[in-house]
Order: sequence, then C-alpha cells, then structure tokens
Amino acid sequence: MSSYAITGAARGIGFEFVNQLSADSRNTIFALVRSEATASKLTDLGRHNIHIIQADITDNKALKYAAAEISRSTGNSLDYLINNAGFVESERAGLTLDSYSSEESLTKDLLDSFNINVVGVINTINIFLPLLKNGKAKKVITITSGLGDLDATMVAELSTSAPYSISKAAVNMVNAKYAAQYKPEGFVFLALSPGLVDTSTRAPTDKELQEFMAMIGKFKKLSPDFTGPITPETSVRMQLEVINLITVNDTGAFISHKGNKEWL
Repeated sequence: MSSYAITGAARGIGFEFVNQLSADSRNTIFALVRSEATASKLTDLGRHNIHIIQADITDNKALKYAAAEISRSTGNSLDYLINNAGFVESERAGLTLDSYSSEESLTKDLLDSFNINVVGVINTINIFLPLLKNGKAKKVITITSGLGDLDATMVAELSTSAPYSISKAAVNMVNAKYAAQYKPEGFVFLALSPGLVDTSTRAPTDKELQEFMAMIGKFKKLSPDFTGPITPETSVRMQLEVINLITVNDTGAFISHKGNKEWL
C-alpha cells in the first residue's frame, strides 16, 4: 500500500492522477482541492480510499491542516507528493513580454505565476517533508512543462506564455535544489512534464483556437510528427510509468512523460 498527496486534484491531470491511483484499493489518496465545491468529480468516483481535503497551495494554514489530516490517517507518513496545482495566464497566453497592454497587467501575471507555480510548490514541499521523511517511497513529483526548457524555447521560437514559462523554468531549479539536498536521504525529486494535454472543459473561442494553431506550428519544429494534444488518461498513464521507474540515481531530473527530453 502506498499513500499519495496530489494538489490541484479537482480536474484535469490532477483528477486523472487520483482516478488511476485510486483504482488500486490498496493505495490511499489525499486529493487536495482549492474548494470542495468544485470536487464533485472526485466524489462521484465513490471510492473509499480517496480523501478530499480543501487546501489552496497559496494558503499555508490550509496546507498545514492538510498535512495534519494526512498524518492522522497514515500515522505520520506520506510516500508520494505530486505537485500538480498551477497557474497559467490563459486569457493572455498569446502575448509576448513586450505586448502587454500595461506594465501592471504584465507584473500581475509574472507575480501570480511565481507565487503559485514556485512559492506555492516550495511551501507545499516544506510542509509535507516531515511526512515524506517517514514514507517508504520518498518521491516528490512536480508537474512542470517543456515550455520551461531553454533549448526548446529557442528551437521552436516560443515567445508567448512568458510568465508561465518563466515560472516553470524556476520551479525546475527548485526541484534540483531539493534533490541536491536530500539525495543522501534517499529522496527522489522529479520535475515531470506531462506533454501537451487536452484538459479543456469547453469549446475554445476563435481567438484561443487561432493562438493554439499558431503554437502547434511552432511545436512541429520540435517534433515534426506532432499531431496534437494527448488525453489526460494517456498522459497520466505514461507519467506513472516514469514515476514508478525513476530511482534516486536520477533525482533532480527534468524530463517528460516519455522519460526523456521529448516534450510532445
């Protein structure tokens, strides 16, 4: 039996992690959500090994409450932490750093991205570390993005989604810093890109579709055979294969759902 804490678990990739991991009744899943009101899909799974906890990763008090709840349930241990919660400036994803309408809106996107995708992850790891130290697996997975890769950015000429990309590059370094510190204790810290995943819950607007098609064209510079996004089901299945196989020898890695540097 293994225990997993998954942030941002109400929908998309986070939900699918809960769905696939909870299918094994021997696993205990702690699904952290920003609001229990949005967790109906988790409730509908009807599995007794899923424990839904309301905890926004920007709320340290809520994170400490979640850690205390997990501690009570597991006897003060946790095997896996999956940092899935994140922020993307979806309404302005098509902008470059110099095409924002104002310095204020650019600053807001940069700070929101950093606060959630970097600071929030650091605080989550720090609060859950005492539990993880008592766990069997000692694996901390941070869901990142190929958009945080410098080489891919240059090859594909990816100038948009800048605040998100910058924050993901930063969290990759966060992952490496923890890995360097905790490798002697047998920890595995992994920055894992899920690939390009279709997590949409509605039809895109004409503007969003236009921006997406432009990005697809750039992605083909990285992978000429790229045809489009994969489903959350496929992405999580591939990610779990990587998570299960990775060892302390590869701690600190920044890789994709394919187990390499192929981001698509």
